[in-house]
Amino acid sequence: MFDRVIWDKLNEECGVFGIYQHRDAAQVTYLGLHALQHRGQESAGICASDGENWYKHRGMGLVNEAFGKGDLEKFRGHIAIGHTRYTTAGSSKIENAQPLFFRYAYGSMAVAHNGNLVNASQLRKELEAKGSIFQTTSDTEVIAHLIARAKSEKLPEAVKEALQHIKGAYALLVMNEKQLIIALDPNGLRPLSLGLLGDAICVASETCAFDIVGAEYWRDVQPGELIVIDEHGVHTSQFAEKVSRSLCTFEYIYFARPDSDIDGINVHLARKRLGKQLAHEAPVQADVVTGVPDSSISAAIGYAEATGIPYEIGLIKNRYIGRTFIQPTQELRERAVHLKLSAVRKVVEGKRVIMLDDSIVRGTTSGRIVGMLREAGAKEVHVRISSPPVMNPCFYGIDTSSREELIAASKSVEEIRRFIGADSLAFLSVEGMIEAIGRNDDSPNRGHCLACFTGQYPTEIEFEAALPIDKCE
Repeated sequence: MFDRVIWDKLNEECGVFGIYQHRDAAQVTYLGLHALQHRGQESAGICASDGENWYKHRGMGLVNEAFGKGDLEKFRGHIAIGHTRYTTAGSSKIENAQPLFFRYAYGSMAVAHNGNLVNASQLRKELEAKGSIFQTTSDTEVIAHLIARAKSEKLPEAVKEALQHIKGAYALLVMNEKQLIIALDPNGLRPLSLGLLGDAICVASETCAFDIVGAEYWRDVQPGELIVIDEHGVHTSQFAEKVSRSLCTFEYIYFARPDSDIDGINVHLARKRLGKQLAHEAPVQADVVTGVPDSSISAAIGYAEATGIPYEIGLIKNRYIGRTFIQPTQELRERAVHLKLSAVRKVVEGKRVIMLDDSIVRGTTSGRIVGMLREAGAKEVHVRISSPPVMNPCFYGIDTSSREELIAASKSVEEIRRFIGADSLAFLSVEGMIEAIGRNDDSPNRGHCLACFTGQYPTEIEFEAALPIDKCE
């Protein structure tokens, strides 16, 4: 696929949205998924209920592609959950699209999940040995089987029982005909927030979805918290002992939309502070600062403000490239990055350029962008990265499962500089990153998961067992 071959960024797994007590629950969920489209572009789906009947649809592609003309018109109900799933190579099939719907001994349920379970493979083997038959390669189905096998007939208690068996990252939505159940893993690795839309209650991976549907932010779901919303109100409890918060730091650096707030911190402003801190740690003489669109623009503005070097739009992103683009020859593959990005020659020609990016994963894209700036006449290209080097795989829902994929795991900063062809290269320090983001948390690492930078994982990891069944949850 085009994005995977040419664009070697980290990829988030998915986004979830749910709502209870709204007469047009499915339609609101559809809008919410549009706001979360950046978290997944492979498939989308919605399950809704009017208290008795179920309404379900899943489709491949972007949200507007997954739902064709008339697909939403059939939906009724006051409760709904939705899911948008991230693109990967080799696993693009409707069976893995969510929400997943199940009928079991005690009724029916729909499940949507953002994250990755580090013990999913082990649990799947145990469940299959007991007779469970799986229809997908998703971690989400493992959760559903655990719920179905729980002792309690009541769904909230069954969910709570199932959660005792799973480890890893999960922002989980489960619904039946009358209840919406919300759970966040004990470490709070993924973001999840609650909003209010009149008398309705919303839940979303990011607060930007509330702005789209007209809801007001209420509060964040707490790590280890189980929330049940039904006709009797909102009931909250802890299904796990509180441990140190370990929110994925890349939510601030790259994944989340700039207009989202995570734990009360605006993403755009956090990225600006990252850029300012990077300017303090790694200044360089130059004529212009530019950012790789879109996630690095905020950091580039911060770097420019801190140094007094003018910020300019030196790179333009083409927003109309198809999601799949197969290049027939190596030459065309090498040139394909120009289809997604273009340098503004009149901005960079004859200039010493500082190029801000949020991360370097495999290094190939960074090298091509540096080359593109030089082709456009840049006299010097100095690369500044608004995060520390990514040196370790993530097992919590990001698509790096081995150190071999990560250039910083095997090369020094100087070796990476030579590989990408930059005149200079600098990364932000871990300490500077934490300080710049500004989380007010007294737990270790101030509430950040730093595993990909430091190799210190917030949960116990058995590396072979932790490899995901399917990188798309």
